[in-house]
Amino acid sequence: MTTIYLIRHAEAEGNLYRRVHGWYNSLITENGYRQIAALEARFRDIPIDAVYSSDLFRTCTTARAIYVPKGLELHTDPGLRELNLGVWEDQTFGAVRHSDPQAIDLFNRTDPAWEVEKGESFFQLGDRMEETVRRIARRHPGQTVALFSHGMALRQFLGRVRGVPPEEWHSLPHGDNTAVSCLTFDGERFAVQFEMDNSHLPEEISTLARQAWWRKDKTKAADVNLWGHIPLRSWPQERELYLKLRRELCPDVPDGRLLQEAEELWQASPGGMWNINIFYAGERPMGVTLYDMDRDKEEGAGYIKFLSILPEDRGRKLGIQLIGAAVSMYRNSGRDRLRLHCPAGSERARRFFQTYGFVKLREDREGDLLEKYIGYEW
Repeated sequence: MTTIYLIRHAEAEGNLYRRVHGWYNSLITENGYRQIAALEARFRDIPIDAVYSSDLFRTCTTARAIYVPKGLELHTDPGLRELNLGVWEDQTFGAVRHSDPQAIDLFNRTDPAWEVEKGESFFQLGDRMEETVRRIARRHPGQTVALFSHGMALRQFLGRVRGVPPEEWHSLPHGDNTAVSCLTFDGERFAVQFEMDNSHLPEEISTLARQAWWRKDKTKAADVNLWGHIPLRSWPQERELYLKLRRELCPDVPDGRLLQEAEELWQASPGGMWNINIFYAGERPMGVTLYDMDRDKEEGAGYIKFLSILPEDRGRKLGIQLIGAAVSMYRNSGRDRLRLHCPAGSERARRFFQTYGFVKLREDREGDLLEKYIGYEW
């Protein structure tokens, strides 16, 4: 009899930034590394003979909780990857909701009719996962194997093992980051011993404890998923939001000068790319990010000139989604670091940026220059 531990990856950028990450190769968050330490402690006294992982960074990094302390080799297998989400990849959930509300509703219900351009279906995902897990299990008769995979992939595989029909896929439970399931395999059939157990995670580092999308009892307010919009150069509505937020930081600078600054940055942007992102909650504009596309480019860094959300929306942990948009844009343009200045005396802003991985490089006339690494370290 083979014993198989199925483990979801630790909290990654998609979970935190509320972005659609299937095959997109996202990084582990600061909180995710705390989850990995808790997972390592859980498996300290559990014998493991082999460790497998999908070939994506977030699973390979999580797998270090087991293969490193036990001195094992890590085997990677693309068959353990998450659902391929096609043209949705690296969009925000808010953007998908805005552009394709019917499709995202089908996806959220795990409806078998759901499909996305250039992606996989739930049926294809289930076929791939079953073939992969079965193949690995037969390679290790009588041994104990740890497999690191992804939320939807594990959910569909466990549903198959339990014989859940497609019309009831919506009832399948969601697993926390680093949640553990255990199965046995007799050479032909799998049997579930337990599934989606996150008892090794204190509530303060549990991802699902902070989110509401998965709850059926609606005991927490619904999550707010933002979407970003690059305005036209006329941008009349968005311009008022931009000026309102910029005046907070620059109360003595005339509106004309603030608008001129944005125009100058636009003129300097590669290919005339517009350098302002306006963020919406539903149809309500509530945040702005201003990029300086050329600053620090030669050092491999992307620079955020300005980032803010409306005062009434602060304290709701929405600002991290603006950071996520900057990470996506600059990483896709080849940068491996993200920089910004935190104004002197803004302790609240400083705590926010430090919580999400920014470190101080130096202090200068603009305030504290902070940096966050956004590249890959395998």
